[in-house]
Amino acid sequence: MDLERLSPRNPVKKESWWTVLTLAYQSLGVVYGDLATSPLYVYKSTFAEDITHSETNEEIFGVLSLIFWTLTLIPLVKYVFIVLRADDNGEGGTFALYSLLCRHARISSLPNFQLADEDLSEYKKNSGENPMRLKVPGWSLKNTLEKHKFLQNMLLVLALIGTCMVIGDGVLTPAISVFSAVSGLELSMSKQQHQYVEVPVVCAILILLFSLQHYGTHRLGFVFAPIVLAWLLCISTIGVYNIFHWNPHVYKALSPYYIYKFLKKTRKRGWMSLGGILLCITGSEAMFADLGHFTQLSIQIAFTFAVYPSLILAYMGQAAYLSKHHVLQSDYRIGFYVSVPEQIRWPVLAIAILAAVVGSQAIITGTFSIIKQCTSLGCFPKVKIVHTSSRMHGQIYIPEINWTLMLLCLAVTVGFRDTKHISNASGLAVITVMLVTTCLMSLVIVLCWRKSSLYALAFIFFFGTIEVLYFSASLIKFLEGAWVPVALSFIFLLIMYVWHYGTLKRYEFDVQNKVSINWLLTLFGSSNLGIVRVHGIGVINTELVSGIPAIFSHFITNLPAFHQVVVFLCVKSVPVPHVKPEERFLVGRVGPKEYRLYRCIARYGYRDVHKDDVEFENDLICSIAEFIRSDKPLNYSPDPENESGINERLTVVAASSSNLEGVQIYEDDGSDKQEPSSSSEVIMVAPSPRFKKRVRFVLPESARIDRSAEEELTELTEAREAGMAFIMGHSYVRAKSGSSVMKKIAINFGYDFLRRNSRGPCYGLSTPHASTLEVGMVYIV
Repeated sequence: MDLERLSPRNPVKKESWWTVLTLAYQSLGVVYGDLATSPLYVYKSTFAEDITHSETNEEIFGVLSLIFWTLTLIPLVKYVFIVLRADDNGEGGTFALYSLLCRHARISSLPNFQLADEDLSEYKKNSGENPMRLKVPGWSLKNTLEKHKFLQNMLLVLALIGTCMVIGDGVLTPAISVFSAVSGLELSMSKQQHQYVEVPVVCAILILLFSLQHYGTHRLGFVFAPIVLAWLLCISTIGVYNIFHWNPHVYKALSPYYIYKFLKKTRKRGWMSLGGILLCITGSEAMFADLGHFTQLSIQIAFTFAVYPSLILAYMGQAAYLSKHHVLQSDYRIGFYVSVPEQIRWPVLAIAILAAVVGSQAIITGTFSIIKQCTSLGCFPKVKIVHTSSRMHGQIYIPEINWTLMLLCLAVTVGFRDTKHISNASGLAVITVMLVTTCLMSLVIVLCWRKSSLYALAFIFFFGTIEVLYFSASLIKFLEGAWVPVALSFIFLLIMYVWHYGTLKRYEFDVQNKVSINWLLTLFGSSNLGIVRVHGIGVINTELVSGIPAIFSHFITNLPAFHQVVVFLCVKSVPVPHVKPEERFLVGRVGPKEYRLYRCIARYGYRDVHKDDVEFENDLICSIAEFIRSDKPLNYSPDPENESGINERLTVVAASSSNLEGVQIYEDDGSDKQEPSSSSEVIMVAPSPRFKKRVRFVLPESARIDRSAEEELTELTEAREAGMAFIMGHSYVRAKSGSSVMKKIAINFGYDFLRRNSRGPCYGLSTPHASTLEVGMVYIV
């Protein structure tokens, strides 16, 4: 081991106004692609069949008034000024709201929760007042949620429904965006020709779009913002032209009075047309879901000063044109392109297609992110996650999900062949996500913001009433396409809930079958059992945060040997978006010091990136070495779940990549004999001649260790040189003989099928396959 002085990290600078404006510009291409392309299909979907465009203009003015106030109340007031403030340490989305609630009330569905998790710095942010004070607002609601398991399950199902609808939107948005953009070809050919050209062109663009996903958005990201900005300038300029050229008095239609006249005249038909008007706010949820990639202020600036006025001008311009063109050649020509001057239709068509691709890209990337969150929180089977950018943690690619989305998107496109049915489906998915957000936000207002229940009731009553009205108008078209998101959400919800249920039952089995301390003492104390310890480090993968897993005894029973250093490793997720590297590991001993048994708990947030195998191994070994050097356990009691009798106390240890003042590890093949120079005292631990690889621990200059710690570090060095072996459990889960029929179906068929067709634990931990040993076990749950 060499002792070196290591420099601290540089502090992070506060963001300047230039940085905020740059982020606002970049957000145009990532966040607003879907919302910006909505003028392509809103009027066409609204006037599809429920209402007609008459010479009185009451319908078109009423629709314009509804669009204006819907855009103002939902995206601007609700999301920009209220919901964006409910961020989870800078992260947004349905799961961000759910994790925020889990931290303010103990309703988390994660089974391996520890009291030590509440000491995380991000866990305690925005905690407000002490929730244990009876006078604090929301105490009674918090107490009710914590007492009733049924309410906790309902809250989880609600969050999963919102998540599933986002996934459904990932299927529908690319279809309707590209379909509407390509529909501009209808003005240059007959309707009969157009029907045979449109669908193949849309399918070709969609296949190309999904085929390029593996390159990552960072390779094309620099062109996203200019495309959307050009599109916004295009539709706003055309809107201003149409307003002054056709009807300068169209601004009067912004009055709510025209909504009253519209609904009074059209009645039921007007209510049913709300499903088309709803599409003007599709993509609004992306402002909150993509909050983690930008900042609250940058998203507010981009929407308020660029997106919102451009959309209003675009819709006003279309209404001004239609107000002077009551008799159109065909009903299918009431879309966006009919209001575009004929001289610039082809350039506008090209920009529209590019903007539709950008909008589709945003929702596809968002679907990848939300699947990763579900996987991290144990609500979705493990899938292959490819990180396409080394700088942006949120840019990922999931092959299985990508090709599934492509097939479903093509099936929707070919099956419906028009925007009418696809818009009905997309509208229901969008409004369902917004309703879920409204419900969760009402709980956040009480539990997290510590506001009076009256504020929550006012919020859910005002916005919930508007959204329920739109929801009912979308649901009434269930047989006309709206069944698609319901069917997709049901399938994904069933997969998520079955996987989550099976994961919980597996954990309960592990807890009930932990090995006792007496067995461990007998194993180490007796020399008649024939147990030998081999060189190297054995890493036992377990989901338990305390006690000895049954897999260890099963391994010893079948193979009476284990490594000189044994680490019980638990890689778990906590309900925060990110865990700081300096708070990543919890390290402690299992049994007496001379046993060389350690427990290491690696904690990750639901948006954290898991490191590759080499970097993770080094961080794991360095965390144990740092624990040996400091050996200062925390003062809190062991987890109440620990029934094994082992008095484990854990210490928070930083990852080596962030703890430059802690122990560092260096490895080579032994050919380089030159040692790093240092003015401090140098303690050399010579590598064993049995191993070619050489391992050195470098301690900070001020470090002083005693003789026993030095011997322990020496043994850890030799074990690391010998190599590491990862021991995983290969489980076969079966329901008990007396279980109900539903449980047997869920466990024996549903969970077993998902487990066999998902990535194994070896992949989830980024461990090398060559160093992995799987131990089969049967779980009777």
